[in-house]
Amino acid sequence: MSVTSATKRKRVTIITEAAIEGRLLDDVEKLGAHGYTISEARGKGGRGVRSGSWGPSANIRVEIICDDATADKIMRHLWDHYYNDYAMILFAHDVEVLRPEKF
Repeated sequence: MSVTSATKRKRVTIITEAAIEGRLLDDVEKLGAHGYTISEARGKGGRGVRSGSWGPSANIRVEIICDDATADKIMRHLWDHYYNDYAMILFAHDVEVLRPEKF
């Protein structure tokens, strides 16, 4: 398989509070995400420094690769249901994948 056969998809990245992980993942699956990757996230931003300790006060980074329509649904839902009440950063950008049927 060559890179020239890559297909465009969106990568939606969510950085948010670990305390809402279960609810958030239920929502993104219901909105059409076929899968996701979760990792610990540490850093500093408008709400101060987030430590590296894993637990309810930690942050997570959730990455979802999906089609444009699913990305739009996920981002709109998160904006409407989470953005005002939780520390959350949300962004998306185009990526190229080699097995588009997985996404």
